[in-house]
Amino acid sequence: MKNVYLTLLLLGFCVSGMAQQLVYEPKNPNFGGDTFNYQWLLSSANAQNSFTDPNAQDNEQSEIDQFAESLNRQLLSQISRSLLTSQLGEEGLQEGTFNFGTLSLEVFESDEGLVINILDTTTGEQTQIIVPN
Repeated sequence: MKNVYLTLLLLGFCVSGMAQQLVYEPKNPNFGGDTFNYQWLLSSANAQNSFTDPNAQDNEQSEIDQFAESLNRQLLSQISRSLLTSQLGEEGLQEGTFNFGTLSLEVFESDEGLVINILDTTTGEQTQIIVPN
């Protein structure tokens, strides 16, 4: 009799059990997961990374080195500002071609705005700056 009750009890649990469909959802945004998981995955990976770059240099400078570098930047900025003023005049940039040592500046107006092409004549490196209208 005890076995019958136990069997009926087990059948009762089986009948009243509910099931649902299992759906795989990836966590990684590269594989279709939520894009908000990217930062969490990246920080988790960086926290677990125990490797260091042997070629990395310490960029920590002393305060005197930082001051010297800042002073150097300010002096170079002031020299370039005075050079531009002497070459271009008080009006600022005008359309045309200008030469500063080995640098060639070409300034012209386009549909996108003011375009400044900078060419280093010794190396052939070229940079373009567009100031929008």
